Amino acid sequence: MLGRADTHVHTKYSGFGSLGPLFFPESVSDPEDVVKHATKLGDDVLCITDHNTMKGAFKARDAARAYDNLDLVMGEEINTTDGEIIGLWLNEEIPRGMTAEETIDAIRDQGGIVVAPHPFSLHVPALQDRIFELDIDAIETINAGHIDSYSNSHAQRIANMYGRWATLGASDAHSMPTMGHAWTEYRGLGEDDLRRCILKKECYARGYCVPIDKAIDWSIGVVMQADMQIIKSMLGLIRSHDAEDPMQCKIQALPTHKKILGLIGSFFYLLPPVPHVASIASGRWFSKRIKQKLIAEKPDTNSMDMKSTERSVDDLR
Repeated sequence: MLGRADTHVHTKYSGFGSLGPLFFPESVSDPEDVVKHATKLGDDVLCITDHNTMKGAFKARDAARAYDNLDLVMGEEINTTDGEIIGLWLNEEIPRGMTAEETIDAIRDQGGIVVAPHPFSLHVPALQDRIFELDIDAIETINAGHIDSYSNSHAQRIANMYGRWATLGASDAHSMPTMGHAWTEYRGLGEDDLRRCILKKECYARGYCVPIDKAIDWSIGVVMQADMQIIKSMLGLIRSHDAEDPMQCKIQALPTHKKILGLIGSFFYLLPPVPHVASIASGRWFSKRIKQKLIAEKPDTNSMDMKSTERSVDDLR
């Protein structure tokens, strides 16, 4: 029997990202809804890995108790000084801002597993070549949120070359429509079998990148949800339970003029051509970054092959 796990999923507790002067929620998905959607997709293991917090993971764990066909693994995607690291099978939050080594030690202290998410990302903090120096169990070789042609393919090439890590597929979903596009396949069923297969390097990355229309839908959905919360805040319609919502807390703290600026900015973003123009522009930016990467790597190809041979010999010792 082959199991199916999504090892990298976000909820609304992942906080906020930024683009220049603009800020936006990383996700607007309730943990309970994420758990329910995972069961519909056929996942038997779901790993909640919000940015620098486990609040969403704890809520998802409680929600998952209602389902007999889904195991919930609590995790965290942690910002280190060297790039992002995921810890799986955690019980307590790990603070951001430590070195990669310190973060890995904190994960190990909880008996957790260490994952390098999107290790060669072009647009988010990633470990890059530091994966060769660190005590890592697995790397993502298919991250559905990385739609460029470089990040995943390079990670797969490095994984094949060195053979040192388990390879994972993960949706890195920040919305429910972007769940299910990539996953990890393993022998068995449930979190214990998944953990065993990761440690034995007997799991396989499956899936594909999120289609561009889904990515556009996600950005539009996030903007519209944020606008609704801003309007509720300005009209004084915040109910007591909304005070625990991370997006609502952020919006409540904003001065009125910034709320108005946010609504104006989102109005222009939601004009029909703008999201599509933005996706075309980002595609061109990725193409430029890929060319720069390939040019930078070309002189080191021979030395990289030699390093691969040397590391393989060292591993055999």
